[in-house]
Amino acid sequence: MRLLHTFSECLPFQAPLHPGNLFGHLIATAVPGVEEWRDGVYRRNLRLPSGCGIAALQPFPDHIACTVELSDERDLDKALDLCRFLLDLDMNPAEVDAVLSADPLLAPLVSAAPGRRVPRTVDGAEFAIRAVLGQQVSTKAARTHAARLVARHGTPVGDLFLFPLEFDPAELAMPESRRRTMAALLGALRSGLDLSPGADRAVAREWLTSLPGFGPWTVESILMRSLGDRDAFLPTDLGIKLAAEALGLPVTPAALLRRAEAWRPWRAYAVQHLWATGDHEVNRIPV
Repeated sequence: MRLLHTFSECLPFQAPLHPGNLFGHLIATAVPGVEEWRDGVYRRNLRLPSGCGIAALQPFPDHIACTVELSDERDLDKALDLCRFLLDLDMNPAEVDAVLSADPLLAPLVSAAPGRRVPRTVDGAEFAIRAVLGQQVSTKAARTHAARLVARHGTPVGDLFLFPLEFDPAELAMPESRRRTMAALLGALRSGLDLSPGADRAVAREWLTSLPGFGPWTVESILMRSLGDRDAFLPTDLGIKLAAEALGLPVTPAALLRRAEAWRPWRAYAVQHLWATGDHEVNRIPV
């Protein structure tokens, strides 16, 4: 699809903004062909109401530089809204950091990196499919599975490709149980499962939980990244467990959930601070 219209905008936000985990996560998990990091700019495609587009985003201390290329100029406002959602630019860092800093074990993390955002997605259905591809495998393996899918079924948009939302799970190089999980997800999406930012989170949670192979980690990840649930929490995540142990927080999921009650309604931001205690590429922008 040809992109005929180009617009450049400055996306403002309430300072501070910590770009490390925000762009680091998007870069580390980027699917070749769908996303790229080049010369300090993150680029990816957009699926829009009247067509398609590509967004290019670059962080600066007081704004995000944004350039969007569109097939239909009527999609400009929607494209900018998706970019703001992707980077969580409408959160109030003072409000979030104040709540998390009240916990003496989280306070040093917040002080060291105030204004952490939650890296999200511009396409909830795409992210859900990628979450299934990433179950029980490394970040690198998940990217490889997704890249193969894009190479076979992606739709060209400019120099990138739209991630496919329809394909045969039987062709995936993964265990049969995960193919069944993927088939169930694709069926739910065809039947009306809405994973866009404004969707009903309670309905989405109930629907996802009913699908085979969708445990708490997958459901909460989708709610956090696709629907923008700022209170989503991942007590069973390995990185969270390791961070909790290092900080002296409870390690068992039940005990950590009880401690995390004090972090409501911003537990998704606590997740970002806890993940950042580990030495993982998602926590930093590559040099």
